[in-house]
Amino acid sequence: MTFYNIDKVPTEIQQELASKFRDIRKNKKISQTQLANKSGVSLGSIKRFEQTGQISLESLLKLAHLFERLNDFDSVFKPQENLKEIEKLFNK
Repeated sequence: MTFYNIDKVPTEIQQELASKFRDIRKNKKISQTQLANKSGVSLGSIKRFEQTGQISLESLLKLAHLFERLNDFDSVFKPQENLKEIEKLFNK
């Protein structure tokens, strides 16, 4: 029996975040160099993020703050309403 998973894998999410970020940066007409100077995130980190999606959490939060998007992280690790479903996973 073959199981198919429609959930995204981490690398897909990384690439999507990088693409969305790059679009925002370009729409605001800010170069990578300008962004590095304003945010305190190294130019190399910004380039790597936009190309591969890899970035430290601290740097990602700095960039989100600069674009006034920190609230986008409010739902990350937010407790689920029905914790009984999570408990079932540990009881198997």
